[in-house]
Amino acid sequence: MSSEPNSYEKKAGIRVDGAQLGQDFIRLREMMRESKFYHDAGLYGAGHRYYVNGRDTSLDDFLDPDILNTLAVKIHQVLKEVRLVSPGESVWLGETSSAYGGGAVGLSDTFAAGFMWLDKLGLSARLGLDVVMRQVFIGSGSYHLVDDNLNPLPDYWLSVLYKRLVGLEVLNVEVFSSFNRSKRVRMYLHCANRNSYRTGALTLISMNLSKKPARISVPALVSSSTVEAFVLESDQPGEDGLYSRSVKLNGQLLKMVDDETLPDFKGSRLPPTERVALPAYSLAFFVFTDARAPACV
Repeated sequence: MSSEPNSYEKKAGIRVDGAQLGQDFIRLREMMRESKFYHDAGLYGAGHRYYVNGRDTSLDDFLDPDILNTLAVKIHQVLKEVRLVSPGESVWLGETSSAYGGGAVGLSDTFAAGFMWLDKLGLSARLGLDVVMRQVFIGSGSYHLVDDNLNPLPDYWLSVLYKRLVGLEVLNVEVFSSFNRSKRVRMYLHCANRNSYRTGALTLISMNLSKKPARISVPALVSSSTVEAFVLESDQPGEDGLYSRSVKLNGQLLKMVDDETLPDFKGSRLPPTERVALPAYSLAFFVFTDARAPACV
């Protein structure tokens, strides 16, 4: 089954509207129930979500908070329809990345793409989506996570850290910055991954889309906790660094130890604080290891 039924008409002269596609999925579900092999398999509809056209986008688009906010509009539309038609069903975001059309050459595989990727992960979780599927791991355009030589690209490192540091529970906490709610400082708060941290720990996902550094006031709940900071920056300073395919974690270049071994992802340990710093054009995870948050126990 093609994941792009809207292209049938152009490619094969056959038009499949939404009603027909729905009937086709119902019939496929019936066939799966009759099958010995696929009786208990899940069936999920195709779902794409890209921010921009890879053929005519720009660096400014990748850093534009208004473009990032378009995802929330689309998610709310989908959730409204699902609640109306199939209340209680989980919603997944399938095949998603920065730019459609194979990605944006010179952007979708660079440090700049991390802002779209991390914000999509944070926003999707906050709005209640259960799964986000990244397009693509290798090959296929310029939005891959590893290059043709299997060298990790910026979004790969970001994905690994997200998996290790961020838990499933999302907290609805408003966080203020020195930019006075600047749209270019974006944050999400989760319970920390329980496989990596004790219960009660919190992870603050942060990003600074601005050329100016920012200082973030942390919630009073965690101001007495020790902090582990994981700050990602390009290996090159300034706006030119946004085009880089290399990443520094707390000032150290991230690279594989050998063909099979990931580096140690060590956080920078900070004392309890009321504010944390976000460098210009940075992505960060701040883990409050001693928060003892009731929602995360």
